[in-house]
Amino acid sequence: MGIFKRISRMFQADVHELLDKAENPISMLNQYMRELDEQVGKAKNALAQQLYLEKRQEQLVAETAAVVAKRTRQAELAVAKNEDGIAKLALQEKLQAETRLNLFTEQLEAMKQQTVKIHEQIDVLLEKYSELSYKRLVLVSRAHAAKVQQQTQAAIASFNADSAVKGFNRVEDYVQKLEAQAAAGAYFVPAPVVNLDLQEAVERELVKLKEAK
Repeated sequence: MGIFKRISRMFQADVHELLDKAENPISMLNQYMRELDEQVGKAKNALAQQLYLEKRQEQLVAETAAVVAKRTRQAELAVAKNEDGIAKLALQEKLQAETRLNLFTEQLEAMKQQTVKIHEQIDVLLEKYSELSYKRLVLVSRAHAAKVQQQTQAAIASFNADSAVKGFNRVEDYVQKLEAQAAAGAYFVPAPVVNLDLQEAVERELVKLKEAK
């Protein structure tokens, strides 16, 4: 299965199912992205090689065209000097060069078409890479959210509400008992003991103050 098909299948899968079936789905995504990186690198290398070959072919076409032009001039000069032997030799080499030139030109056109296709393939690959990179971020975020949701649900499921309510009720009963004991104790506070000697002394002091006026 191709790398794109494998990743597309993952994106179509439910996140919870992905988490259940994969030990580490995030690592799987990272591995797929590394494979994509390798594919992009190979595509760029292929394009660089293609451009190099195309450049070499252009030079070959130019050099062969120069040979055709040179042999044409040589043949014309030979004819002008009535040197038919040299003219024939120049024309022979010219025709051979023209044959090579036609072949090289056809090869160059084929290379250019292939270069265009490689460019198009790389554009598609880069577009897909960008799309999958974004989807990876989305999927990682969803996976984390799903994991947190699972943990929250597990925490809620493990919480015994009845036990907590009973515990609070017991504490409330205890506090109410303390309050009742405090309220009951207020009724049994002993009245202050009257000190008669002290009261008589106070009365005497009061009389002295009045007489001194």
